[in-house]
Amino acid sequence: MDRMEDRYIGIGRKARKAYGFDEVALVPGNETIDPQDVDITWSIGKNSFKIPILAAAMDGVVDVNFAIEMGKLGGVAVLNLGGVQTRYDNPQKVIEEIIHSSPKKAVEIIQRIYREPIKKELIKERIFQIKKAGVPAAVSCIPQQAKEFGPIAQEAGADIFIVQATVATARYLSSKRKPLDFKSFCKQMSIPIIAGNCVTYKAAYQLMETGIDAILVGVGPGAACTTREVLGVGVPQVTATIDVAAARDDYLRKSGRYIPIITDGGMRTGGDICKALAAGADAVMIGSAFARAKEAPGKGYHWGMATSDENLPRGARVWVGTTGTLKEILYGPARLDDGSQNLTWAIKTSMSYCGARNIKQMHQTEIVIAPAIKSEGKFFQRIQQVSGEK
Repeated sequence: MDRMEDRYIGIGRKARKAYGFDEVALVPGNETIDPQDVDITWSIGKNSFKIPILAAAMDGVVDVNFAIEMGKLGGVAVLNLGGVQTRYDNPQKVIEEIIHSSPKKAVEIIQRIYREPIKKELIKERIFQIKKAGVPAAVSCIPQQAKEFGPIAQEAGADIFIVQATVATARYLSSKRKPLDFKSFCKQMSIPIIAGNCVTYKAAYQLMETGIDAILVGVGPGAACTTREVLGVGVPQVTATIDVAAARDDYLRKSGRYIPIITDGGMRTGGDICKALAAGADAVMIGSAFARAKEAPGKGYHWGMATSDENLPRGARVWVGTTGTLKEILYGPARLDDGSQNLTWAIKTSMSYCGARNIKQMHQTEIVIAPAIKSEGKFFQRIQQVSGEK
């Protein structure tokens, strides 16, 4: 669905302008609100969360211990059922091998490590471990594994199941294998199903019609993802979120069902998260910001979920360093001035300036195109390399 002006990029070829986080800014509202009075909770199914932030299902970010700590802090961390946690009894040992490998050998080593078969008993065990701590368990797998792993995860007590691919659509055409039928899968499962990833109105709307409970937005924006470089595919996150949110709103008017939007990837700071919420997201999923937590298994490293692909790796191992505890990243006190810590207070403060009492009101915030928003007046920050300006 085209809701933006087309421009010619050559003879007879039109394209529309799309925007990312660095190209827009939020306009303050006509009234401001005490940040303490701002509600940033969000819900999916019967699950309600204190903060609108999910930790991405990346092996360098989320293990059982991280998922437990994130749950205790009011968020949810997603465990990758196709990762090392379900392939190895001692996953930290192989993570250490990835961490200490040379840059030239990292992808090759990751590919070898991920050849180890996934063990169903480990799927159950990891979910049991998370649930034993009294926090929600969210898990993720690719569409090819969903029909097999979904019932196992549900029986083990998982609260949310995510079916995640680089690009997910309701219709997958193949002469070689039978695709996942999202509609029958959603009927089969009694826990909320999140599907992704998606960046267009039409694909999102069709996925919503299958019965999913939430949708992930984003193709290739993650710090460790190389999909945009390898395949040339992707849409900047602000435009993608707005388009998918339009599908959500139209689907709500037609069906009466509200499908939460989760913007996935491309957010480094609290400001980026606030822009995603203003663009229409109900929550966000982030990886690199949490890879910097002391509790993250990657110890400052993380790698894309498609890094292990045998035919065409679309991820890299990246170093982001360790800057603080998970609690500091989420709730502060911030010890850095670059917007990467105390994310929840950043969200509340931004919403208070925009006059939004809750996330749905934040969706109505005025957005302006602002390519100079990060550079205007920041000369001394740049030359002195402060406030994250490098």
